[in-house]
Amino acid sequence: MKHILLTALLLAGTGALYGQEVSYEEYDLDNGLHVILHQDNSAPVVVTSVMYHVGGKDRTDGRTGFAHLFEHLLFEGTKNIERGKWFEIVSSRGGQNNANTSQDRTYYYEVFPSNNLELGLWLESERLLHPVINQEGIDTQQEVVKEEKRLRYDNSPYGQILPVLGETLFKVHPYKDPNIGYMEDLDAATLEDVVAYNQKYYVPNNAVLVVAGDIDLAATKTLVERYFAEIPRGEDIVRDYPEEAPITQEIRSKAYDKNIQIPASIVAYRTPGFAERDAYVLDMISTYLSDGKSSKLYKKLVDEQKQALQVGAFNIAQEDYGMYVVFSLPVGETALETLVEESEEEIAKLRLDLISERDYQKLQNKFENDFVSSNSSIQGIASSLATYYMLYGDTSLINKQIDIYRSITREEIRDVAIKYLKPTQRAVIEYLPGDKMDN
Repeated sequence: MKHILLTALLLAGTGALYGQEVSYEEYDLDNGLHVILHQDNSAPVVVTSVMYHVGGKDRTDGRTGFAHLFEHLLFEGTKNIERGKWFEIVSSRGGQNNANTSQDRTYYYEVFPSNNLELGLWLESERLLHPVINQEGIDTQQEVVKEEKRLRYDNSPYGQILPVLGETLFKVHPYKDPNIGYMEDLDAATLEDVVAYNQKYYVPNNAVLVVAGDIDLAATKTLVERYFAEIPRGEDIVRDYPEEAPITQEIRSKAYDKNIQIPASIVAYRTPGFAERDAYVLDMISTYLSDGKSSKLYKKLVDEQKQALQVGAFNIAQEDYGMYVVFSLPVGETALETLVEESEEEIAKLRLDLISERDYQKLQNKFENDFVSSNSSIQGIASSLATYYMLYGDTSLINKQIDIYRSITREEIRDVAIKYLKPTQRAVIEYLPGDKMDN
């Protein structure tokens, strides 16, 4: 019942947020922790969240997967929270909590009725100040990660696509390795390795705390100071990842998946990091090509020519480099090469001609709607504030990112397609049923 009530309260606050500019206040504690506060008193709900600038790419060779392991490990318990009691504490007070990890960051959050604001802040300060990291917890969470890998990757249809993309498009940058890591690396990890990782990355100067919802700003600042100011600053983190050489010749490869019966065609391009303007243009190109039944690839390959069961163009956003992917499943005896050729025909049109004014206006309307929707819940706002600050370096994008999309011209769409989406800069992957050893 408490979870039902909390969900209802979250929904109740949605209408008031819709379409409004997001107000916020941000500042730094002396230890380097960045704090962002967003006040909205339309519903008695509060989100407490912390994003750490650490993800799958932050690893050394032979020690992959630590960021994802920590996503699980730091719910084990702390000096003041008994092992296994974290979720019980949250649920008993009517709350929800979770975490997620990408190649670039790790995000933890709680959603509570607003009278539990102090509890949410205490929990996150405990995670940062007093985590209990021991061999028992590591062993337990290693098994959890292995089971997740089996379910989401090894035994899931098309579950190997992201790892295959990473190893195909990247040769030296850590994006070449899967976010979840290699199981042999986790097995080889020592307690000393894990403790050192925590001491390096889980420090206040590598984090942003966001408190959003039904709060009083002055009272919240006092609580933030009380629970986080004493946490010692860590060493400055220096990242110096190797740069990838440009792809100048088409790459052809095959991958195998024992969990599928229908093969897939994958065409992939290495693209710029998501904070670069060109990445925004690629977002618009992917929407133009495959968002909805009237989009170019869907209408052509699925509706008219009936060559594909499914087709999609995706701009997979990452901090250092992106991946632009065209994925399609053939109908019947349609050859994978046919799907590659037909998709390239549509991309070639983007390189040669300007899209129509009508299609351009449809794109602008779609991005306007998506932008407003992204700020329509307290949870979405908290996540966006953390992301824009931590990964884009500009918190104000929560209100003005749409201006970037508005300013993109039809000429830019053509020029970015020319710059990144050439046949000589792509990888063509045949994703086939079966086991590689059987082929």
